[in-house]
Amino acid sequence: MHLAVYLPLAIPVLAALAARSLADRLPPAAATWLLAASSVALAVASSVVLGLLALTALLRVPFVAALAKVSVNMVSYLDPASLPVAIIAGALLAAAAAAACRALWRRGGAIVAAGRHARRLPGSGQVVVTDDSAADAYTLPGWPCRIVITTGMLRALTDSERQVLLAHERAHAGGSHYLFTSAARLAAAANPLLRPVAAQVGYTVERWADERAAAATGDRPLTARAIARAAMAATAAPPDRGGLATALGLVPADSDGDHPQDGGTPDRDGRRHSGRSSLRRAGPVPRRVAALLGPPPELSLLLLGAAMLLVAISGLSALEAARNLHQLIELAQGARG
Repeated sequence: MHLAVYLPLAIPVLAALAARSLADRLPPAAATWLLAASSVALAVASSVVLGLLALTALLRVPFVAALAKVSVNMVSYLDPASLPVAIIAGALLAAAAAAACRALWRRGGAIVAAGRHARRLPGSGQVVVTDDSAADAYTLPGWPCRIVITTGMLRALTDSERQVLLAHERAHAGGSHYLFTSAARLAAAANPLLRPVAAQVGYTVERWADERAAAATGDRPLTARAIARAAMAATAAPPDRGGLATALGLVPADSDGDHPQDGGTPDRDGRRHSGRSSLRRAGPVPRRVAALLGPPPELSLLLLGAAMLLVAISGLSALEAARNLHQLIELAQGARG
């Protein structure tokens, strides 16, 4: 096959390298849509190419060749160097399919369980306050979504900061942000190269909710202060949400290269870092606070267009791989005839 068909296997590396920059430079809503959709598209394109490469190995099996009515010798002649690559591609595709199915089962089960748990929470309102000394606040996916806030978190915040917290969680609930993180995580399960992209989707949905809270309160410094204080309170008494929360991503993994000592645990560290180089190493919470202390990011059509172009190239390359395989089969069938 032509070398261009291997682009869908390489472009996820570029996406992983560019994910953090896109998350920081684009408006959070646009960045979330772009990164989540791109991760799914790139995962599909890479899986398609792996499947097509694996098919060239199957066509060399005499039984399969007889069913497809192709000449094994002609397949080997037209694509002589692809057999080892095709075998590796088949193994990778099988591993990717198994990982994606496992992630889908776990994620789907967690969302269903969260919905059941949300319906069992006391009261009929969207917001539920639980008597827990650990400072915590999160949104449970459900029908409808429920917002859970502990008394420990309420005691840690002022009245105005509580309003920020409520606006933040309502943005998560109203925007169904768990769907974006779910899609990105499933894509990363199918293609591990996309894990940094999935990590940034987890960050951008938080930034999205931050910006909605800032717009609702009309006070960006207040919003930044509330986020930092809530994070420090949660760090002082870390809540235990259990396995369900981990599966849902309510306790994000430290998968984007951040470290706890640098504020790398999302929503758990409110320490600040001074200087641009420190912010490049900072975890999600300091980045969110720094973003709120500045003006809202503006949409860059150049960045957006460049990212979409890479995704389009990946998709077109996958289509080219399918066309090449179709031509190979037609020629091999003609030779057999």
